[in-house]
Amino acid sequence: MDYDVIVLGAGAAGLMAAATAGQAGARVLLLDHADRPGKKILISGGGRCNFTNTGTEAGCFLSENPHFCKSALARYTQWDFLALIERHRIAWHEKTLGQLFCDGSARQVVAMLVDECSRGAVEIRLGTGIGDIGHGNGLFRVAGATAPRMVVATGGPSIPKMGATGIAYRIAARFGVPVVTPRPALVPFTLGPDAKAFRDISGVSCPVTARVGPTSFDEAALFTHRGLSGPAILQVSSFWKAGDPVVLTLVENAMEMLREARRKAPRSRLRAALSEHLPNRLAEVLADRIGLEQELANSSDAELERVARHLTHLTFHPTGTEGYAKAEVTAGGISTDALSSRTMEAKAVRGLYFIGEAVDVTGWLGGYNFQWAWSSGWAAGSACAAPLTG
Repeated sequence: MDYDVIVLGAGAAGLMAAATAGQAGARVLLLDHADRPGKKILISGGGRCNFTNTGTEAGCFLSENPHFCKSALARYTQWDFLALIERHRIAWHEKTLGQLFCDGSARQVVAMLVDECSRGAVEIRLGTGIGDIGHGNGLFRVAGATAPRMVVATGGPSIPKMGATGIAYRIAARFGVPVVTPRPALVPFTLGPDAKAFRDISGVSCPVTARVGPTSFDEAALFTHRGLSGPAILQVSSFWKAGDPVVLTLVENAMEMLREARRKAPRSRLRAALSEHLPNRLAEVLADRIGLEQELANSSDAELERVARHLTHLTFHPTGTEGYAKAEVTAGGISTDALSSRTMEAKAVRGLYFIGEAVDVTGWLGGYNFQWAWSSGWAAGSACAAPLTG
C-alpha cells in the first residue's frame, strides 16, 4: 500500500480530516479535482468565512437521526476550532447570533488548514480526477494510489459553479451505503404570478419571523425579482417541502400598533401607518393588497383585526426554490444509520468514511455547517490514525 488513508475532497471537512490524521502519524494523500483547496471556504461569509458559531449544539442541525451529530460536536467543539484560529493568529470578530468571522480574508482559514496539513506531511494532489475506485484485499485504489482507508469529503451538489457534484452519492452506491434523498437547503424561494407585487419590490428587506410548519426563525427577509431570500428565508427553506406555505410575521404586535396609530393620527391612512414600521415600498404593496381605503379613525376594531392578520400571517406559496445553483448547502445525503457516529466509518465497509456536507447532517445558517465539517473531519481523521480493527 502507498498510504494509510486517502482523503477525497480538499474542502473544509477533507482538509480537517487530512491534517488530523497526518499529525497523528498517518501517511495521508488528499485528492481534489479542483485547482486549489478550500474553494467554498474562500467565497463563504462574503469572503470573510463565517467559520463557526458560539451557539453550536446538536439542536442546530437537521438529520433523520438528530442525535447522530452529538458525538463529533462534543469531541471537537467550536472552542477547539477557535483555539486553532487563534494559534494561527487570525484576527476574528463576532457578529449577531454567535457568528464568528475573520477580520481579514477567508484565505487565511484556507492557508491555516493547508499549513496544518503540511505539519502532518499530508500529500495534496490538486487537479486530479477520482475516476473509478477499486476495492479488494482490504485496500482502496484511487487515482493510482492505494490505502486501507478512504475518507469521502466531496460535499454535496450545492453551488455547482464551484465544482460541486454528487459524487459522494455515487461512491456510496458503489459500496452499498444508503443515501437520504438530497435536496437544496439554505436556498431562496421562487414565487409565482400571484406574488408579482412583492417580486416588483426586489431589494427591499426587513426583519421578520419566518415560519414553515412549526419551525420559525427571527431574522431578515429579502424580496427578490424571483421571490424570497434573506437569512430568515434561507433558514426555513431547509425545513420546507413542496406545497408548504411560508408565513411571515412583519409586525409582532400588529393590533396594538394599529390601535396606537389610530389614536395618535386618526386622519392618517393605512399606508402611512405601515410606513412607520416597514420599508415604504413594502408598506405600499401591503396597503394595496389589504385594501383598507378609509382613514384610521373610521376603521373599526374588526377592520383593524383583518389588517393585523395580514401583518402577522403574510402567507406565500412558493413555486419552488432556486435549486442547487443558489443553495448554500445540501440537506440529506449519506444515511447516518449506516455510519458510526464516533468515527464516521461505514458500518458495513471497513475503512470507508463519509464526512461533512456529504452526510445527512445539515446545520442552520451562521457557521454551523463549517463546524460540522471541522467536527466530523476531526472524528474521521482521528480514527484513521488508529490501528484497523475487526
